[in-house]
Amino acid sequence: MKLTEKEIEIVELLEKNARLPIDTMAKMVSLSVSEVEDIIRKLEEAKVIVQYATIVDWRKVDGHEGVTAMIDVKVTPKRGVGFDEVAERIYRFPEVKSVYLMSGAYDLSVVIEGRSMSEIAHFVSEKLSTLDSVISTTTHFILKKYKHDGTVFEQGDQDRRIVVAP
Repeated sequence: MKLTEKEIEIVELLEKNARLPIDTMAKMVSLSVSEVEDIIRKLEEAKVIVQYATIVDWRKVDGHEGVTAMIDVKVTPKRGVGFDEVAERIYRFPEVKSVYLMSGAYDLSVVIEGRSMSEIAHFVSEKLSTLDSVISTTTHFILKKYKHDGTVFEQGDQDRRIVVAP
């Protein structure tokens, strides 16, 4: 779908802040409120705007810290469907937040969230690695988020320096 310059401006504004009031957005792109509403509705119907999301720093919510892992997965693609079939089987698990086809040593990159490292280990050993097409996995646990989807976490911490004694 080819977008106009104004449509691209609106998408970029929404991508940065989906809660931006429509009247503010209209002023920013020099259109009327109804024109902006029509453009947004058109982009939602065409699935250019897929979903509106909120980024939450769960570490700040007691009892909801959780664990996020990135899992590199090597698979055997199936004739006629390639990687799509195994990717679909993986993304249907509720723990899975993202699945990407990658270049390099591994075929898929899977992001999952769980309540503990052992819950993620259970997912990998009991669900992911048992799939027919999965050859191997490598799990990486996220220890700290500095930036996610363009949002910087804990900006004050970036000014602190770690000094190593000689």
